[in-house]
Amino acid sequence: MTQSVIHDLLIILTAGLLASILCRWLNVSVLIGYLLVGTLLGDGLLGWILDEAHQLEAFTEVGVFLLLFTIGLEFSLDDIRKLGRTLIVGGAAQMMLVAVPVAGGLRWLGSSWQAAWLIGAAISFSSTVLVFKALSEWGQTEKPHGRRAIGILLFQDAALIPLLLLIPLLTSPDRSPRVSDYLWLVMVSSLFVLAVIGLRRLLSDWLIPKLTGFRSPELVVLFTIVSLGGVTLAAYSVGLPPAVGAFAAGLIFNGNRWTKQIDALVLPFRETFAAVFFVGLGLIFDPRVLWTEPAQVGLALLAVLIVKTLAATVALRLTRLSWPCALGTGLGLAQVGEFAFVLVLLGLESNVLSEEEYQRVVAIAVGSLILTPPMMQIGLRLVRNAVNEDAPPEFPPTAVGDSRLATVIGAGPIGRQVASQLEILGCDVCLIDLSPINLHHFAQEGFRTVAGDATQRSILELAQVERCELIAVCVPHDESALQVVVAVQKIAPQATMVVRCRYQGNSAKILRAGAKHVVSEEAEASLALLGILGRLRR
Repeated sequence: MTQSVIHDLLIILTAGLLASILCRWLNVSVLIGYLLVGTLLGDGLLGWILDEAHQLEAFTEVGVFLLLFTIGLEFSLDDIRKLGRTLIVGGAAQMMLVAVPVAGGLRWLGSSWQAAWLIGAAISFSSTVLVFKALSEWGQTEKPHGRRAIGILLFQDAALIPLLLLIPLLTSPDRSPRVSDYLWLVMVSSLFVLAVIGLRRLLSDWLIPKLTGFRSPELVVLFTIVSLGGVTLAAYSVGLPPAVGAFAAGLIFNGNRWTKQIDALVLPFRETFAAVFFVGLGLIFDPRVLWTEPAQVGLALLAVLIVKTLAATVALRLTRLSWPCALGTGLGLAQVGEFAFVLVLLGLESNVLSEEEYQRVVAIAVGSLILTPPMMQIGLRLVRNAVNEDAPPEFPPTAVGDSRLATVIGAGPIGRQVASQLEILGCDVCLIDLSPINLHHFAQEGFRTVAGDATQRSILELAQVERCELIAVCVPHDESALQVVVAVQKIAPQATMVVRCRYQGNSAKILRAGAKHVVSEEAEASLALLGILGRLRR
C-alpha cells in the first residue's frame, strides 16, 4: 500500500513539473496546467491514478494548510487600514453581488439551500495569484484601478476564514442551524482568536528571541512545523475547521523577526504541496461532464463570467472609479479563484455538495481560468485607453523642488534597502524585478512596481525609466547588470546610473556601457550604494 502511494505521488509530482514548464513556456497560469494534467491522469481519461483508498487526500490537505499558513504569514492589518473604504465597500459589494444571484439561481434550479450558498460563496472568489501577477507585469499595482482591485482581493482573503467557520453549520441538511449553533460558534471562535493573540505576543516577545540565539535554520523549520500542526490540531479539537487553524498559525508567526525567514523556508514546500493539491483536484474531476452536459456547462460558465464582471464593475464604481476603468478591471476579476476549490472540496467532504454539483463547479472554474488571460488583456487595454483619454497624468513631469523619479532594478536584499532609502530621501521610486513575489510587499506599501525583464524596452517604459533621474541596478549577476545598463542607456541616457557589481574586474565594462558609479561587493555594496545615492539626491 505504501509503495502504491509513493508511486502515485511520484507520478503526480512529475506531471506537475512538466505541466509547470509547459505553462510557463505558453505564459498561462500553472493552476490550469495542474488541473488539466490531473484530469488527464484520473479515472475519466488515462486512469493512471485511481487512489481508491483516498490516501492522497492527506497530501492535498497538507497543500491547503500550507497555502493558508503562508496567507496568514503575509496577512497585513496595515494594508487593510490603508485601503479602508475601498476594501470594505468594494470587497463586500463584489462578493454579495456574485453570491446572492448565483445562490438564488441554484435554489430556483432545485439545489439545497446549503449547497446553493456554499457554491455562491465559492464562485464569488477571484484569483489573487493571477490578478496580482497581471497587474505587476503591466505596472498597474499602484494605479487607482490596481489599488482597488487589490483591495477587493484582500477582502476576499479575509472573508475566507468566516466562510470556513460556517461550513460545519451546513453539514446537517435535514435541519437549519439554530441560534444556539451560531452562539456556540461565536464563543469558540472568540476564545480561539484570543488564544492566537496571546500566542503571537508570547512568540514575538519571549520565545523567538530566546530561540534566535541558537542560529539554527533546522530549529526554525522544526519549530514552525510543530506550531503549525499544534494550532491546526487545536482548531480541530474544538470543532473548528483545521484550515482555520493553519491560517491562525500563520498569523501567530506574522510580524516578528522570523517571519521573512519562515516564509523563505516554507515557500518550496508550499509550492510542492500546492501542485499535489491542484493535481489532486484534477484527479477528482470527471471530464465526462463536459461532453455529457456541454450546453449546461457552457451556459453556466457564460453566466458566471457575466455576473462576476458586472458585480466587480459595480463594486469598483462604488469606490469612485470611472465606469470604463471599472469595466476593464471588472473583466480581470471575472475568473473563479483558487479558494473556490478549497471551499467546494470541503463541501464535498462534508456532504454539503453532491458529486454532480462538485463536478459542475470545477468545470466552470477551470473554464474561467482558461479564459482569464485574454479577458485580462482586453480589460487592461480598456483601462489604459480610458486613462489616456480622460485622466490627467498620474505622475506629472518633475520640476525643481518636486520629488525625483527613481528606479531600482532588482528587489533583492540590497535593492530593498536602496528603495527604502530613496523613498526616505523624497524620491518617487519604482521597483523592477523578474519575480512578482519579490515585489508584492513593496506594492502593498505604496511603491510603484513592474514585474518583468529590465533588459526589455517595454518593461522599462512601463516603469517610466525615460523620465528618471536616478537609477540603481541591483541585480546579483554582473552579466545581467551589464545588459540592463545597455538597455537603460538607450532609453534614458540622461539618467544617473549606480550599479552593484559583484566582481571588481567587471567594473570597467559596466562604466563604459553608461554607468555613472559602480560599487563592488568587496566595498559593502548596499552601504556604498546608499551613500552615493544620498549624495546625488542632495
